[in-house]
Amino acid sequence: MMNKITNSIEAAIADIHDGAVIHVGGFGMAGSPIDLLHALADQGAKDLTIVSNNAGVGRVGIAKLLYNGQVRKILCSFPRQANSTVIDDLHREGKIELELVPQGTLAERIRAAGAGVGGFYTPTSVGTPLAEGKEHRTFDGKEYVLELPIHADFALVKAERADRWGNLVYHKAQRNFGPPMCMAAKTTIVQVRKVVDLGDLDPEAIATPSIFVDRVIEVPNPLSERELVDQEGA
Repeated sequence: MMNKITNSIEAAIADIHDGAVIHVGGFGMAGSPIDLLHALADQGAKDLTIVSNNAGVGRVGIAKLLYNGQVRKILCSFPRQANSTVIDDLHREGKIELELVPQGTLAERIRAAGAGVGGFYTPTSVGTPLAEGKEHRTFDGKEYVLELPIHADFALVKAERADRWGNLVYHKAQRNFGPPMCMAAKTTIVQVRKVVDLGDLDPEAIATPSIFVDRVIEVPNPLSERELVDQEGA
């Protein structure tokens, strides 16, 4: 009987190893798997490469991993938000490698990894420092730059509901990078608010089918990134 439900959050992330490349879902404060990230902070894996839209705020989520010194490199589109002091300090002190990737390019590089695409050409970043050292080609008189897929060892994603097979339904904007990240990782670990019986999910609402999910952990009352950041500032 196929059952991808994991009994504890510690067991779900136990095999994340030093040097792993990790896709982390989330868009600002929407859909970030805070419980998984904090469990990973406690687990202690280091020299990690994080791929995410943002670099965390305060000392919460990704920023907690950064503060702990567990991250060697981060690829993201928006490293700076309000209270993004950890990434600022680390980058200024030369203690972390930062690769800026335009948001659409980031999404497509992740999707390309999941789809088995070897690379793609885009006009985004042409003529900027982000295109330096990359292959350029001209199509119909317009210059493009080659971007490569971003594969991952693990993906940490937050969804709203799942069944024991691992089919996922997201809550509105919390979906963001979740589906392509699930496809692009060797092992996908998902925290969900509720595990439901087989057949309870509307097939039309399933954004990530079970084939792309390896482990599911039910977290009925997930940590709130916003509340944790507010508590830090209190």
